[in-house]
This record gives sequence, structure tokens and C-alpha cells, in this order.
Amino acid sequence: MPKPTPLAIQDRPTQNGLESVDLAEKGRSSSGEVLTSNRRLYMQFMAFGGCEDTATLIDALRAAGIHGVLYEDINDPTGVGLLTFSESADYFLDEARRFLTTPPFSDLTPKPEYTMFGRTYSLGYEPDLDETLVDRPRRRVCDPELPWVVWYPLRRSGSFERLSAQEQNVILMEHGGIGRAFGKAGLGYDIRLACHGMDKNDSDFVVGLVGPELYPLSMIVQRMRKTQQTSLHLDRLGPFFIGRVAWQPQIEQGAGN
Repeated sequence: MPKPTPLAIQDRPTQNGLESVDLAEKGRSSSGEVLTSNRRLYMQFMAFGGCEDTATLIDALRAAGIHGVLYEDINDPTGVGLLTFSESADYFLDEARRFLTTPPFSDLTPKPEYTMFGRTYSLGYEPDLDETLVDRPRRRVCDPELPWVVWYPLRRSGSFERLSAQEQNVILMEHGGIGRAFGKAGLGYDIRLACHGMDKNDSDFVVGLVGPELYPLSMIVQRMRKTQQTSLHLDRLGPFFIGRVAWQPQIEQGAGN
């Protein structure tokens, strides 16, 4: 997979007192040391209609060595979804774009309303940033034991941004607790992507839910409806793509998800 061009971790403040710009993802070791990384995984989801032979798409993906996962759409008998991923944003224009503009994918009907693009991010307390930002999300979408998926974008309302940091943390802990409970039970796991400034509909995040069965993923969404974040501080949610893996690349699966 192409390596991203290193970014400057921090721009020093100017003499005019401008705020410093820090582009690094942050984590924290068990001893309290602040960790930084400039690695992150970009993911793009696209949906298509008019597919009468999924096997042809799979052959093309394998031959081209595309970093991605192909899903069959449960709500469209000729629908498919393609997730591609890379640490380099250039990959989606230099490799994925070239591939998608040739047969067999160019023969399909694009569904641009489902297009989602985002990047992994840290929350500031993760002890292993490579695992959080790159290895785990890639491993989850490529895990043959997690074939079912729900992908959707969301946008928070301005009311959330006006809350204090402490109030935001309480709301996020409530939301995150549901995901941890389902993950601990082996019923479903999430992939969280930030898409600020990268989404045509001005969404804030893209969420992928993956699991061994569809029903628990539906229950995660249902449980989330009752949280403060969803019931009080969301401006927009969806559209939802629901599918099952038709093809995924083989990668080494580490212990745990």
C-alpha cells in the first residue's frame, strides 16, 4: 500500500501570535506519555446498480489488486457497494478512479447519493495509534467472520458544538458505551471516519457497522436512537447502505477486533 507523504507535525506560532497548527493524531501511553502519528486510513464507499453478474466484478477487483471490499446490496437485487481504502488520498484518483472508469464497473449505474469518503482519527487516549488508525479498521472490513455491513453518514447539529468539553464527553461516552458492549459480545463493531470538508453533503462523520449477522447491527442503530447525541444533537443521518460481503482481500487477521 502506498505510504503517505510525511506532514509537518506542528507549525510554530508566528510573531503575530497566530495559533499553531498541529496535524498529528494523538494518543497516550500507559505511562501517560503523549503519542503522535501522521498515519491515517482514508476510506471511500460507492454504490452501483445494474449488476447482473457479481463474479465479473470480483474477477476485475482481483486482477487489478484493488484495496477494497465488494458488497451485495440487500435493498437492490442488482445493487453492489464498493469500499476502497488507502493511507494515501492520491490512491483514489490515481488507482481507484482509473479502475472504476473502465469495464466492468463503468458499465454499472452509479448511485452518487451513497458516496461517502472519510479518514480515521484518534480521540487522544489510544495507546497504539497504528492499530487505531490503520490496522484495526482495515482488519475489520476484511474479516471474513464479519460479512454484514451498514454504512451511513451523519452530521451533528450546532447545539452539540456549543456544549462544553465536559458535556460533550459525557454524551460521547454514552454513545461509545453501546458500541463497546456490542463489540465485547462479538455482535458488531464500528469503523469511525471523519469527513469534515470532504463530503459533498457537508456531513461530519461516516460510520460503518460490521458484524457476523445483520440483526445486531440493526439493534445498535436502534439503541443509538435513544442516546443524547442522536436524539438531541444530530442534524442528519443516512442514507443507509445495507449489504453483505461478496469479496474481500485476504489480510492477516490479528487476535481481537
